[in-house]
Amino acid sequence: MHQMAVTEARGLRSLRVYLEMIKIEHSIFALPFALIGAMWGASVASGQLWPTPLQMFWIVVAMVTCRSAAMAFNRIADRSIDAKNPRTSMRALPAGLLSLRTANAYLYGSIALFLVAAWQLNPLALVLSPVALLFTLGYSLSKRFTWLCHYILGFSLGIAPAAAYLAVTGALHPGIVLMTIAITFWTAGFDIIYALQDDEFDRGEGLHSIPSKFGRKRALAISRVSHVVSVACLVTAGVLFDAGWFFFAGCALAAALLWYEQSFVRADDLSKVNLAFFTFNGWISVSVFVFALLDRVVGTWAS
Repeated sequence: MHQMAVTEARGLRSLRVYLEMIKIEHSIFALPFALIGAMWGASVASGQLWPTPLQMFWIVVAMVTCRSAAMAFNRIADRSIDAKNPRTSMRALPAGLLSLRTANAYLYGSIALFLVAAWQLNPLALVLSPVALLFTLGYSLSKRFTWLCHYILGFSLGIAPAAAYLAVTGALHPGIVLMTIAITFWTAGFDIIYALQDDEFDRGEGLHSIPSKFGRKRALAISRVSHVVSVACLVTAGVLFDAGWFFFAGCALAAALLWYEQSFVRADDLSKVNLAFFTFNGWISVSVFVFALLDRVVGTWAS
């Protein structure tokens, strides 16, 4: 107990510990797709390349704070489970680096900022903001009762482009719905890979995941099928939005990176899971965004 009191972070250091706890850098997974949703929404709503600077600001704030709240709630809800798992026992809460009270304060602050951002965007965004919180926060509890938790997590990220599109246009589009499905299956696919590390622990604790339910080999097969579905939906979304060849080149690059990511992990060798999880998926989201942006820029010049 004495050691925990000594090492507990306070003041600005607690903020740094919090940002590390929620893996703020992992915002790179969904944020680029949210920007694509905003960009496509601006094209439909006004024929412009981007929404207004103020809209962009609040979209980014909403995206980052919603994800931050979800990660904080996950760490808070799972703190006793994390303490039992050797892989996660040194996370901020079980290790005593951050107090539960401080973590809750940051959680409520993130939720408050998210609601303010939704309010600033449009009335529909504000009305739907509790639904977004329900899915993003609810993921943390889903592994207690269903092995479909990976797809619930995927959907919580997948709503990012739809939310951004809705914030700009006030409506939805079949293409943006397919983008949501694409990200849902992409995220589920790489989360299944990540969950391979804890399959034995999850079974022992009565937690649900695809690896603990079906075993590593079948889990990898499900992950690969999920990634095929993701690419197919991403391409179809581009077709429905009349995207140009730059966007589809980005889809092809994403497919190649996913194939390479899958080749890094085998049922009997999990040594490169972290590389597959973070590095490749960060490159995938950024690459698709860059090519989607190039596609819009070239299309604007051509017109």
